[in-house]
Amino acid sequence: MATVDITGEQFASTIEGNDIVLVDFWAEWCGPCKQFGPTYSAVSEKHSDVLFTKVDTEAQQQLAAEAGITSIPTLMAFREKVLVFSQPGALNAQQLEQVVDAVKALDMDEVHAHVARSQAEAAAAAESNPATAGKTSGPQDGSQIPDL
Repeated sequence: MATVDITGEQFASTIEGNDIVLVDFWAEWCGPCKQFGPTYSAVSEKHSDVLFTKVDTEAQQQLAAEAGITSIPTLMAFREKVLVFSQPGALNAQQLEQVVDAVKALDMDEVHAHVARSQAEAAAAAESNPATAGKTSGPQDGSQIPDL
């Protein structure tokens, strides 16, 4: 499957409407992005069950800011609407294949349970200390795949 360019308006519906979504945050002027692009595209051809998307951070600055992108390229992976991987830097084909395989292999019942526990802990902390309401100590994104 070829990669799909998405915008801020399409981002949420893309994540919600697909089981596994990879997102490559990139920019035309970025050398590592240009190196990673063909690898990303080639790996996308091997995984018809995964939606490979691209976000041009220059054209979609608000989305990049909302996603916390501080370095490009940044690859994010979502499974069942949960951010399960986020890492800046260009990957080689083998590393990208490892990420895809790891995302596919996740026990999503366990991930959803972890997210629910984290949200409950955050809510309990907010009740006991209203000054920290809405602030968390880390990403509430389920099970992060280890860095490569």
